Amino acid sequence: MPSPYSLPLHALRLAGKCALPLILWFSAGELARWVVLYIATEISHGSWWQARLVATLVLVTMVILISMTVVTGMFLSLREVLWETQARRRDGQEDEKFWVSLNRVAPAFAVIYLAWELYYRDASDFLSMDRFHNLDDNFYTPILNNIANGTDEKATYGLGLVGLDWRVSLGAMVVTFGLRMLFSRLVERGSGKFAGVAAAFAEFSFVFCGLNAIFTFTQLRGDWTEHRAVVSSATEAWKHAQETVPGWKAFWDWVGSVWPHLIDALAVPLTWLAIAVLVFGASVDDARRALRGTRLERGMDKLEESHDITQRAVDRVVGGWRDRWVPVANAFRITFRGGMALFGFMCLLYVGIHIGVEYLDRGVRTLIGSDVAFMWLVVSKPVVFIGNLLTTCLSYCVLAAAFDIAATRARLRGEDITA
Repeated sequence: MPSPYSLPLHALRLAGKCALPLILWFSAGELARWVVLYIATEISHGSWWQARLVATLVLVTMVILISMTVVTGMFLSLREVLWETQARRRDGQEDEKFWVSLNRVAPAFAVIYLAWELYYRDASDFLSMDRFHNLDDNFYTPILNNIANGTDEKATYGLGLVGLDWRVSLGAMVVTFGLRMLFSRLVERGSGKFAGVAAAFAEFSFVFCGLNAIFTFTQLRGDWTEHRAVVSSATEAWKHAQETVPGWKAFWDWVGSVWPHLIDALAVPLTWLAIAVLVFGASVDDARRALRGTRLERGMDKLEESHDITQRAVDRVVGGWRDRWVPVANAFRITFRGGMALFGFMCLLYVGIHIGVEYLDRGVRTLIGSDVAFMWLVVSKPVVFIGNLLTTCLSYCVLAAAFDIAATRARLRGEDITA
């Protein structure tokens, strides 16, 4: 029976055995992302701008698919040396092929990726490359010509993801929604060799094409709601409570300062563990499994016995909450099979790796130092690459080791980790 406190050693064991494939997967993914982002920032400027922006959004979607492929490949590499995998092989279970795993993982990966807004990093990378790739056109030229930023035809930096006309966005949304429904039906029927990947692509494209229209309508809706009586009354009541209720403002300020740290320390590791568990072959999007053993499971029974209209209405209301928290809850249940100590140790190591690599990055930059102008435009790339490589590989090893220990302990007790 492996101890939860063996998690660091087991993670280092996985890292040592899978160091080469993990490094190769990560390096190939970073190279592919860089190439696609470079092409996206190149074509996002020039004539026929709206058509260029449609192509840019398609390329940014390809960047996310590359990230999905790399994540799947890295976890599959770790799966090869897990104790649980060896036990399954002894029971006669065959290993799932890479493309079969990717096709199976893609739809659920898209839901988790969008629910937790993990695409912010891809958007940030696009904006960063756009800034440096088109530095002269987007920064120096408007200043030297005494032109306000954004008024010159060339000054289109940062608009590659939000500059699409809302009418074009709606048209693209209709097309991608149709593709999304088509490929989702193929996934449900189990037909189509790459239907899952295509469904994920359509899901990402649908969201990104709609961001521009949503951004425009949200601004208009915000201007409208600010003047409504209900909103004004609620705002005044909130301000009045802050002024009159003792400790009200201090409490909510404390919640606002602590909540992001709780998400980063607890929810984010569980989210990535849910993705790892998904790649390893278990399901993480079953709401009934997440609520099993609780009072809310009775509510699930009553909901399933209700009318279809009621079920659809509930899905619309709690859909976003379910997509975000059900995988986290299932990941927590799986980790909890190995004991509460395993869950706490996993979160501690996950956060410790990120903090440790950030301090290591500061130390390396201090040791290198430079009084040469613009040298860090060149040197920062390999430093950032190595830091991201260490963070990603070690974090994935910790997640895989946590799953392996929990699955092994459950199997030795005669339990099924996926139940």
